[in-house]
Amino acid sequence: MMSTTEQQLALPSDIAAPQTKLVYLSLLVKEEATVAELNELLGLSKLTLLSVLESLLSADLAQRTEEGYALR
Repeated sequence: MMSTTEQQLALPSDIAAPQTKLVYLSLLVKEEATVAELNELLGLSKLTLLSVLESLLSADLAQRTEEGYALR
């Protein structure tokens, strides 16, 4: 199995906003994260993160988990 650093990090073509790309790639690498962890990692406000995560949820690209958020 290849590690995430060895895999090509591909973004879905319908993700256009830079902040959404950052959150998507962060979840891809971390596999699961809370809003607080993403806030610390990316320096984005919690309000911004919640908005971005909601857009990923509505696009069916992410899901809520017991611990936070993860990609589908």
